[in-house]
Amino acid sequence: MNKSTKIILNYLLGAGLFTWLAYSIYTQLIHRDNLRESLRHMGESLEKKGWMGILLVLIFMLINWGLEARKWQKLVKPLQEISFLRAFSAILSGVSLSINTPNRVGEYGGRILYLKNHNKLKAIAATIVGSFSQLIVTVIFGLIGLIYYLNNFALAKGNGPMPASIWYKILLGLLIVICVLTILLYFRLRIILAVFEKVPLLRKIKVFVQIIVKYSSGDLRYLLLLSALRYVVFSAQYLILLDALGLEFLWWQAFLLNSVIYLVMAVVPTIAIAELGLRGKVSIFFLGLLSTNTAAIIAATVGIWLINLVLPAVLGSVLLLGVKIFKEK
Repeated sequence: MNKSTKIILNYLLGAGLFTWLAYSIYTQLIHRDNLRESLRHMGESLEKKGWMGILLVLIFMLINWGLEARKWQKLVKPLQEISFLRAFSAILSGVSLSINTPNRVGEYGGRILYLKNHNKLKAIAATIVGSFSQLIVTVIFGLIGLIYYLNNFALAKGNGPMPASIWYKILLGLLIVICVLTILLYFRLRIILAVFEKVPLLRKIKVFVQIIVKYSSGDLRYLLLLSALRYVVFSAQYLILLDALGLEFLWWQAFLLNSVIYLVMAVVPTIAIAELGLRGKVSIFFLGLLSTNTAAIIAATVGIWLINLVLPAVLGSVLLLGVKIFKEK
């Protein structure tokens, strides 16, 4: 493939990606249930309480994805040194590509476009390690929230031979076991590489996962710290927006119940553009225990979806216009 052909393909593919993503985002917005009503409620509430809350949520959006960019910059360092700005651009491009994929797996493809060709496939394993650290934090906070929920809110009895509380406790025990095993595996990533070395079918692609053993225990703890900070940031975003929209609650109660919402969203397979409906229903179920202001809960859910997903996806789709998908050399 000569240089001229690569240049043409870069422009065509970049423009094609942008058009597809822009159209996808637009169609999801105009067909989203309760979007117009939620936006109207948001506007009325913000006029009464001021726009400081929404401004703070927007600032936290940049911090949220900035922390994720720092994580990714650290993860790919054994492969390639990249600037924070380039890492941030890669994260936004990843968000734009993830919006139509199950559990946002498309974000890997968006991120690796910013790396050299020989590092792209190797970086997928690095990105998975970052997702691993975020999942651990989500499960830990989710378990704390689930314990609070079980101990403080009455559970309806089931119609079966065992009451619903028994099933919840079984689920809690199962999640605790999974959490412990996940943490042990996270700090023993060499086990994964050993599996690739012993299984013949996986041995050929071992080179693409070798990066996971290059992270020290200190590196892995640092990634967990960044993941925890990011968790606190996007949790704070939701609580700030709920407050700005007129929901009255004790912040620590809302934080704990919100952690259960994130746990549910982490374990239930979904597509990013479709998760709003599920998140809205789950949010009403748990946060509805604190307030009957369903309109504020739905409006906050839509608001966070727009700010933390749609806005970065739009920015990322624009950035993809300048990415060279085919390198000149």
